[in-house]
Amino acid sequence: MGKKYRILGVPFDVLTMTEAVLKVMEMMKGDKQRIICTPNPEIVVEAQSDKELMGILNQADMVVMDGTGITWAYKKLTGEKAPRIAGYDLVQEVFSAMSKTDYTAYFFGGKPGVAKKAAINMRKKYPGLKIVGFHDGYFTSAEEMKLILELKRLSPDFLLVGLGAPKQEKWIYNNIRLTGAKIGIGVGGCFDVMSGEVKRAPETMQKMKLEWFYRLIKQPTRAGRMMRLPKFVSMVNKSKRK
Repeated sequence: MGKKYRILGVPFDVLTMTEAVLKVMEMMKGDKQRIICTPNPEIVVEAQSDKELMGILNQADMVVMDGTGITWAYKKLTGEKAPRIAGYDLVQEVFSAMSKTDYTAYFFGGKPGVAKKAAINMRKKYPGLKIVGFHDGYFTSAEEMKLILELKRLSPDFLLVGLGAPKQEKWIYNNIRLTGAKIGIGVGGCFDVMSGEVKRAPETMQKMKLEWFYRLIKQPTRAGRMMRLPKFVSMVNKSKRK
């Protein structure tokens, strides 16, 4: 289903949203544990100097084009258009599909109380969605071991990890075999949006591909990370010339 295309060494799946959701649901049917990554341009730049992260992205079972910068790069390098699949939107569509099944989800990450609130809101939004547990992103080594044991007991089909990149990708890669989870996906700040703590950009700004600008206005501390965008553009242009 779909094809893969490398952007600066990262193998992205070229999929529509419908294809992506079907692929996730197919993963839940199997016995193999899977990893889904949703890198934006900032993470792709980070991976250039982080060999561990680059290795994880290359071994992931699904890497979606999260960010207009990624779809811009794809068009720049291939001349073709590709749909953007924002991690938040993918998760919402998967929840909708899961609500009609017995598949289960677990929320791990965010500030204290946020994952719980996100779980409550998602259960209301998708009646039938089975969220079997939640845990914030603050933990000691002992608490982490308790969490892993709880996950092993529950063995959720869909483990959402919101620890921020690249910490979440590395945590999933290093621990999924211990958790019994069928799929591990890094979701960044999605729990903040699901819980209502953070508002997503208005739909008009999303359509104008200005969601990144809205997030920068709301979270000025992201400015440092945003400085990677010009570097990403420069690297893609250099790759195009080659």
